[in-house]
Amino acid sequence: MAWNEPGGNGKDPWGHRNNDQGPPDLDELVKKMQDKLGGLFGGSGRGSEPGGAGTLDLNPKFIALILLGLFVVWLLFGFYTVQPAYKGVELRFGQYTETTDQGLNWHIPYPVETVVQVNVEEIRAVPHQALMLTQDENIVDIELVVQYQIENAKDYLFNVKDPDNTLSQATESALREVVGMSIMDEVLTSGRDTVASDTKKLIQEILNRYTTGLILRSINMQNAQPPEQVQGAFEDAIKAREDEERLKNKAEAYRNEVTQKAGGIADRIGQEAQAYRSQMIEKANGETRRFLSVLKEYKLAPDVTRKRLYLETMESVFSSTSKIMVDVKQSNPLLFLPLDKMMMNSNEMMKHEVKPLSDMEIFMQPRAEEEDHRRQNRDAQRPTRRTR
Repeated sequence: MAWNEPGGNGKDPWGHRNNDQGPPDLDELVKKMQDKLGGLFGGSGRGSEPGGAGTLDLNPKFIALILLGLFVVWLLFGFYTVQPAYKGVELRFGQYTETTDQGLNWHIPYPVETVVQVNVEEIRAVPHQALMLTQDENIVDIELVVQYQIENAKDYLFNVKDPDNTLSQATESALREVVGMSIMDEVLTSGRDTVASDTKKLIQEILNRYTTGLILRSINMQNAQPPEQVQGAFEDAIKAREDEERLKNKAEAYRNEVTQKAGGIADRIGQEAQAYRSQMIEKANGETRRFLSVLKEYKLAPDVTRKRLYLETMESVFSSTSKIMVDVKQSNPLLFLPLDKMMMNSNEMMKHEVKPLSDMEIFMQPRAEEEDHRRQNRDAQRPTRRTR
């Protein structure tokens, strides 16, 4: 039967009589819990005593020791390591405090301070491609890659909301300005390096103005093409310029070769002239000394000296000639002439007389012929005087 029907034992499921219809006593349950905790921490539970006030008697030293241990463990969580190539940015309640270098560091643990590590040595790249309008109102398709690094971790994190997007927009603006002040031929051919350097300079000025904490390393212009309709004509123009540069380089090499050769010939002629000068001076001095010695002998014996000079002179003259002197009075009617020896002597004389031209004479001969031709033309064009 149910507990509240007539004839029951008069108790409810909580052990109370029918005259007590309320919920279980919560004060009694709290007293029991206090007694158990007091026995666990070494205190005395008085909550079971009749009329007692149910208090928990804890040891203050033990509580302080527990709190101190928890505080030390919390402080240990403040140690952190900054890896190489990184910078640590410490934030206190979200506000910047300082920047730390690589190695072991410490900060006030979470939630007071937090650390954000930023890689400042990584080379990052942002590709960019767009159609640009040049100064001569032509459209150019330009593709380039911007390489950059994080220079200041604090500025990179706090001054601009999205530094990478800011770099892309600055690249777009700077490239349009530089290309807009250049003609199409310069952008496509010889002025590509100039466009890249000017664009890099202008982008860096924009980034510094916004204090983004970024620094550019290089800008590589990978491609610059004209519109497809005229791309073939521009390729022909580029080939023509390349041929022009090749011919210029070839002409420059030839000019250097001729200049060096002429310089070498001039130096050799100068040395030969110096040697000839010294030889002539020495020869003149020797002739002078010889003449003075002959003069001295001539003063002592004029007739003998005069005859000796005559004989020496005739000997030198006839020794270098092919003529044969014949004494008609004392010679035989039939003469035998050594024609072969005479021809050999004449050939040797011609070899000695005809000297080959030097390099400088060969180098100057066309100019001399040109001067003679001009002189003849002037003489032919000069009006002749009429004689009465």
